[in-house]
Amino acid sequence: MAEAFVGTWNLKESKFFDEYMRALDVGFATRQVAGKTKPTTIIAVEGDTVTLKTKSTFKNTEINFKLGEEFDETTADDRKVKSLVTLDGEKLVHVQKWNGKETSLVREVNGNALVLTLTMGDVVCTRNYVKA
Repeated sequence: MAEAFVGTWNLKESKFFDEYMRALDVGFATRQVAGKTKPTTIIAVEGDTVTLKTKSTFKNTEINFKLGEEFDETTADDRKVKSLVTLDGEKLVHVQKWNGKETSLVREVNGNALVLTLTMGDVVCTRNYVKA
């Protein structure tokens, strides 16, 4: 279940994040700032609702959702998307769709490490987090 993801996760390293943001059509200035931040992700589960908060010096976001139920989300880069989060085995799969486009954010936990794999077309970014 989603309980495996519960906790506070601090970004340790990131690969190809600028390329991923470029694939999303994020502007240069926003990419420069976002690429330098080390966000903290806080995941909580209460009943059947999952809360995912991302905090950084750049921007704070929060989404609340139920697994398997589509919801409206405004992303950190201000995209208005339809999101769906599901559990696929031990992976938390978050798919965002907007204007005929789609990106996926897949989280996997291994002990005290969380790997976030961001995919947009043929661009794949990995962000490695460590549990606080």
